[in-house]
Amino acid sequence: MLEKRSTPKVSLISSSEQETMLFAEQLASQLKAGDIVLLQGDLGAGKTTFVKGLAKALKFSPAKVNSPTFVIMNHYKGKLPIYHFDLYRLGNSKELDTLDFDEYFYGEGISLIEWPERLGEHKPEESYLVEFKHQSESKREICISYPLKLQVKSSH
Repeated sequence: MLEKRSTPKVSLISSSEQETMLFAEQLASQLKAGDIVLLQGDLGAGKTTFVKGLAKALKFSPAKVNSPTFVIMNHYKGKLPIYHFDLYRLGNSKELDTLDFDEYFYGEGISLIEWPERLGEHKPEESYLVEFKHQSESKREICISYPLKLQVKSSH
């Protein structure tokens, strides 16, 4: 389990794929190159649907977004490059040692990572955390925790 963060945190209830995509579009308006978004939740909780909303907001066709379960990463070219990772099939974080994540994590695009608990020591220090929880067959709670660096305010 990823460590829980203190505020700022937003919790929303989604009753449809369209609402999930809309919430993602709203988050996308705050993202910039080099940002990392960790997407945590059970299978079928809405992680890839959320990525579709982010892609739409960043001028990439959501219809072309699919889960990169078997290839580990998909690259989408929108307003900003999107690096969509799915780490579900990884056995442990040692398998990540052969991949150069820094190139993506701190590059010119936005990294979206499904199953981030498999990152182990590769987990970035600063990231958004989006948690998906089933509330019912058709409802999901989506909790968005913002990077702690955004909480720092100047004392001047």
